[in-house]
Amino acid sequence: MAEADPARDRRFMALALALAGRGLGNVWPNPAVGCVLVQGGYIVGRGWTQPGGRPHAETEALARAGAGARGATCYTTLEPCAHHGETGPCAEALVEAGIARAVVATEDPDPRVAGRGNATLESAGIEVARGCIEAEARALNAGFLSRVEKGRPHVTLKLASTLDGRIGTHTGDSRWITGTLARGRGHLMRASHDAVMVGAASALADDPALTCRLPGLGDRSPVRIVIDGGARLPTSHVLIAGGADPPTWIVSTQDLGGDGRHAAWREVGVEVIEVAAEADGRPALKAALEALAGRGLTRVLVEGGGRLAAALLRAGLVDRIEWFRAPGAIGGDGVPALAALGVERANDMPRFHRVSSAPLAEDVLDTLVPAA
Repeated sequence: MAEADPARDRRFMALALALAGRGLGNVWPNPAVGCVLVQGGYIVGRGWTQPGGRPHAETEALARAGAGARGATCYTTLEPCAHHGETGPCAEALVEAGIARAVVATEDPDPRVAGRGNATLESAGIEVARGCIEAEARALNAGFLSRVEKGRPHVTLKLASTLDGRIGTHTGDSRWITGTLARGRGHLMRASHDAVMVGAASALADDPALTCRLPGLGDRSPVRIVIDGGARLPTSHVLIAGGADPPTWIVSTQDLGGDGRHAAWREVGVEVIEVAAEADGRPALKAALEALAGRGLTRVLVEGGGRLAAALLRAGLVDRIEWFRAPGAIGGDGVPALAALGVERANDMPRFHRVSSAPLAEDVLDTLVPAA
């Protein structure tokens, strides 16, 4: 076995992270994990979590490596599982394969694992190096970590507006504010999330399909979620009529269950999630997100409208903002990207830190996270 080399470890772990990214949006409720097996400086096996969450990355890499795994170094982006489920623990499989060393980016907070995977390797005499590019690994699996540690999915708010923060004209026209490249990036975001969420008003006004329409990624369309506390969507709506493929889930309030609309939705294959109502009668968003986590979702992309976006911001439930800005202006009579937040002092506004800013032809994509 080669001696530890921090630069080499980072290089191979970066490859494992790239593999892990292939599973985003396609492996919930499991984490998206990548694994690389290296022998004598050469990759002898690689794997990533498969659709639906299994087989796991380590199992895939071991199958490809075969006998080459003996004496190899294993680079895995998340601590190997240590519990028995539909398949045996990955930590035990690595021990049986005879690996000599494991480099683990970050620990798995799942109570069924939480250090047990690493301990299994070490008890077998395998050296375990922890924390290799851990920040990047945690960022990639922010959804899984949020579900385990916060009890809710990671929430990304996607906005597409003019320079003055408008998403439509005073007549409601909004096609198209951003260009082709920006819209394509938005579809790619859908493919890497477990679900895409909109409010009922946006669903009624825009009649969106909420699918991924990039060539070759049609099978990566996420679960479609509508927050509809008033049970407003008719069964003829595109999201209801085609409610099973891809799935449509509607979050509504419990006190509307007897009016017949919930039953009508369920009859055509829509899953209805009933939660308590806020004082204004709208579904309680924190409870809604917790219910989504209970169903396995880890990453939710919120696409509108302004009232839903504002409500999530007021509640402190936005973990990331992806803001597409077009180089144009509509003016004060246009539709705002955000509804009223009720901020009275500038110091009280929600603040974010810009992670990156990328040009997309004439548009710009800003990625932001809550300020510390």
